[in-house]
Amino acid sequence: MYLFLAFLLVPIIEIALFIQVGGLIGLWPTLAIVVLTAVLGTLLVRTQGRMALANLQRSFAELDDPTEPLAHGAMILLSGVLLLTPGFFTDAVGFALLVPGIRVAVFRYLKSKATITHFQMGTGAQFRSGPESFSQDDVIDGEFTEVRPRKEPGKPSKWVEGPHQH
Repeated sequence: MYLFLAFLLVPIIEIALFIQVGGLIGLWPTLAIVVLTAVLGTLLVRTQGRMALANLQRSFAELDDPTEPLAHGAMILLSGVLLLTPGFFTDAVGFALLVPGIRVAVFRYLKSKATITHFQMGTGAQFRSGPESFSQDDVIDGEFTEVRPRKEPGKPSKWVEGPHQH
């Protein structure tokens, strides 16, 4: 239902704002503002996106919870989409999402509404070392037979020959 309302209300708000702003300053200044905000927004999104990626890489390197850097990256991506969408309302929301304090507030709000039932990093494999760490269950008994290759000494196997060598 919220998504339906967004798809219904956002275009209505944008049309009303275009009419109001266009009536105040004229057609060409209105279009110039729309293009300028798209260009400025792209530059800001690129800069903040790099910082968000660096924060995400740092959280992975330090084995921290990557949830917050991922959320910031997603909000910056959403900001870029909104800033490239022509309109004053979408530009205002897009620029707002570029403010780190607003992103933190949005993240905290969304985090308070979410319920996490399971979180795991890595494969869950456990590594052991040393002879005391092995039990009888870890030993696999088997037999082997050494197979000598049937080839002439000094001549490479057909497996290592290239497609044009014969």
